This record gives sequence, structure tokens and C-alpha cells, in this order.
Amino acid sequence: MIERIGKAARWSDAVVVNGLAFLAGHVAEETRGQSVEAQTREVLAQLDDTLAQAGSSKAKLVSVTIYLADIAGFDAMNQAWDDWVDSENPPARATVEARLAHPDYAVEMTAIAAV
Repeated sequence: MIERIGKAARWSDAVVVNGLAFLAGHVAEETRGQSVEAQTREVLAQLDDTLAQAGSSKAKLVSVTIYLADIAGFDAMNQAWDDWVDSENPPARATVEARLAHPDYAVEMTAIAAV
């Protein structure tokens, strides 16, 4: 069975199948004037919410991919990440610089978690 969470016309916020939750790219809703760290904290809160809806949590993250509009924001992103991540269960992680869908986005994250 496939469960779709937060289904919209073009994507779902998460798709749960075979014991895994695949989370779509999450970006901050409040972007204007927000620092990379502030946007990261908002994205991480969204991940918490979507993981909970999928029956999972950050302790069950398997993999996270982080996209930064400017890699110079790496340290600021890590400030928020380090406060949030379950240090007993850190996921595999990749961070890349990428042009994001809107110029106000500083960070976007996708994730895979066990459910």
C-alpha cells in the first residue's frame, strides 16, 4: 500500500511505502529577510511535522539531502541542524549548492525515514 501525505496537484509532502517515508523538498514559507539559519529552523520544524504525519520521527531518518542557494550559508545552516538533529541517530547527509525554485529560498531539504 502507498500512503500520500499532504497531496497536492503536483506532489505530495511525503509518500510512505514499504516501511519508508520519502519526504518532498521542504522550504521555508517565511523567506523575506530571513537568514539561512532562520529558514533552516523553519524547514526542520516542517520536517518534524511531516515525519509525525508519516508515523516517523527525526530519530528514524535514514538520509537527508540539503540544498543551499549559497554554500557560504553552510555554517549558519549547521547551527540550526546541530540543535535539531538526533545526535544518537544521525542520518546519512549530503549538502550541495543549487539554484532553488525561488530566489528568496536559502535552503531546501528532502529526506527518507523509516516508519
